[in-house]
Amino acid sequence: MIETTTNSLATFDSDEAKWAAVLARDAAADDAFVYAVRTTGIYCRPICASRRPRRENAEFHADGPAAERAGYRPCQRCRPQEISLAQRHAASVARACRLIEASDELPSLDELAQVAGLSRFHFHRVFKSTTGLTPKAYAVAQRAERVRAELLTRETVTEAIYDAGFNSSGRFYAAATHMLGMTPQRYRSGGEGMEIRFALGECSLGTILVAASEKGICAISLGDDPERLLEEFQERFANAILVPGGKDFDAWVARVVGFVEAPHVGLSLPLDIRGTAFQQRVWQALTEIPVGTTISYAELAERIGSPRAVRAVASACASNTIALAIPCHRVVRSDGALSGYRWGVKRKRALLEREQDHELAGGS
Repeated sequence: MIETTTNSLATFDSDEAKWAAVLARDAAADDAFVYAVRTTGIYCRPICASRRPRRENAEFHADGPAAERAGYRPCQRCRPQEISLAQRHAASVARACRLIEASDELPSLDELAQVAGLSRFHFHRVFKSTTGLTPKAYAVAQRAERVRAELLTRETVTEAIYDAGFNSSGRFYAAATHMLGMTPQRYRSGGEGMEIRFALGECSLGTILVAASEKGICAISLGDDPERLLEEFQERFANAILVPGGKDFDAWVARVVGFVEAPHVGLSLPLDIRGTAFQQRVWQALTEIPVGTTISYAELAERIGSPRAVRAVASACASNTIALAIPCHRVVRSDGALSGYRWGVKRKRALLEREQDHELAGGS
């Protein structure tokens, strides 16, 4: 089950915030801007260990090239013209991910650390902080993705087992239900026979549809037309047995509605999340964005160690079918504009305003 966290996500949208980051040598500001010192003609990273200038002598620029165009030269201590530590870590993690994706068996932690150019302990910590997953969890998600693809294309489950890289059927069946959310045969038949409970309700954002498999919540949809929500739901789970939820399920729906109205309280229900390894990396990172804050698609791509995969990140956000529990509404364009929300930009704006109002009120 994915749980939301309350990690801080700093923003530096004013000179005052940037100066505070310089004073604190805030690592979160490392790629956000550089500061220049008028009396020395030098620009630095916010985390530079050099003596801080007087506030009146400091000015801020978006990046090194902007500072250099303004006539400043880079600091020889923090080397702001070179790629940042976060960028180096992202590149190291990307190399390790490529090795995992290309390997039939999970490479050892030592092998991955060597490819990343980091010590064993440091690599494990950097990998998890960058992707939101441990190397083993990432490999399991990759294997699950490969298994899903093979099961749909091979004539038999046995062929799919070996083509997905399992050396024995015993190892595969021990992990199959966890990876697929159902038995291999059921997955090959498109979820045929799987029971999913569902119910429609109303909330301040319109009609809400909540659905759950035996593993947990598998869909939370919002819309204006109940019939359309039902049609989309039935199409998505065309081969499953769809069962209207009973009284016990009503309690789950009530908790989801309460979560829609007050996202800051959290959703303490199990989630049945199905997606590719990349999608799961994106979705895990989404759950770590605090209530009341936003980041850009580019920043999200950086966080998962794939800075060039901005479009793929946006696509993963659009593929999210569990509204609010995986808060893709907290991702905006680089210019701050709202776009690309599965349940409409109007709802996205309403959710963000509600969350930000709560934070401004002191989170009470």
